[in-house]
Amino acid sequence: MTTAPRPAHIAMFSIAAHGHVNPSLDVIRELVARGHRVTYAIPHIFAAKVAATGAEPRPYETTLPSPDDDPQAWGTELVDNLEPFLTDAIQALPKLARAYEGDEPDLVLYDITSYPARVLARRWGVPEISLSPNLVAWDGYEEEVAEPTQAQLKASERGRAYLARFASWLAENGITQVPDSFVARPPRSLVLIPKALQPFADRVDESVHTFVGACQGERAERGEWERPAGARKVLLVSLGSAFTKQPGFYRECVKAFGDLPGWHMVLQVGKHVGAEELGELPANVEVHPWVPQPAILKKADAFITHAGAGGSQEGLATATPMVAVPQAADQFGNADMLQGLGVARHLPMEQATAEALREAVLALADDPEVARRLAEVQASMAAEGGTRMAADLIEGELAKARAQAALR
Repeated sequence: MTTAPRPAHIAMFSIAAHGHVNPSLDVIRELVARGHRVTYAIPHIFAAKVAATGAEPRPYETTLPSPDDDPQAWGTELVDNLEPFLTDAIQALPKLARAYEGDEPDLVLYDITSYPARVLARRWGVPEISLSPNLVAWDGYEEEVAEPTQAQLKASERGRAYLARFASWLAENGITQVPDSFVARPPRSLVLIPKALQPFADRVDESVHTFVGACQGERAERGEWERPAGARKVLLVSLGSAFTKQPGFYRECVKAFGDLPGWHMVLQVGKHVGAEELGELPANVEVHPWVPQPAILKKADAFITHAGAGGSQEGLATATPMVAVPQAADQFGNADMLQGLGVARHLPMEQATAEALREAVLALADDPEVARRLAEVQASMAAEGGTRMAADLIEGELAKARAQAALR
């Protein structure tokens, strides 16, 4: 018989992005249920979502684009995508330090984009654990990914200035790691994606990175959905929460599946596209800015997705065949991983015509081999442990830190 761990103050840090907050919520809910006091540093726009887990939001001002902003706010160049995180970290660090002054936590959890969390954990001398919502570095990552990225940044004056600013900020805060290592090489990491989505999984150091898989919970707070009467097949189309301003793509989807006998299509278009931009909509097409994706996927027969980490694993968890149309960042790699698993087809945006979309969805939905592979991946995901495993490992790190402190 084991003794329950002594309750602790655990601090989680993240940014205002659905794909970075949602993966952590069920873990936070579980830690609260186990009696720990959990504070969650998050921009104001996500405070209510965090509070629903039982954690105490610690809102802070952010300079990052919000989920409501036009996707073009992120720019088009590599440095456009990287600079905002550093700028936000520099301005947020002193505010977050003040927010926790006199209430320092026993352990820090953080999303991979929350650079201040790692600085503060080291300042406070407490364990730090990354909750990674997407892929992690593998043996050879530096040579294969980091060095080419560095070379691209060093090719421009702005990129060189970004790297110098990052290195200077780390040095000012007593951190000797170079920027790449600081971001990609945490001392401890829980990976909130199934191992099946991790590139070069056999080359990942699992003494550092533990794959706990999807920590999705019931997601009842995101709403329910019922299959319409007469719909023999259901298709969900969603490009996630960020890069959704694609009216031309949505029109191709309507053209492909509107009035297709037996099929019903649910089309999520985000906040930057109105239904009126899609032309006349057939009766078997419903269009919404936002949908309860997990609820729909439980009843869907196919999923056209941007292949974000969250959507990809929700598709795998519900054994839904996918057509991956990636838009940015890690989505291209995820699309290739899904296709390699034999459960999806990677269709680049420029090739996503009505004809190509229809052909891919119909082929996948009727393929028994795709169904078999999905069932295999679904079973392997269920065995990874999910939320309970993540909470157990976090409590294990707490116990280890307490034992070490007792010896000092």
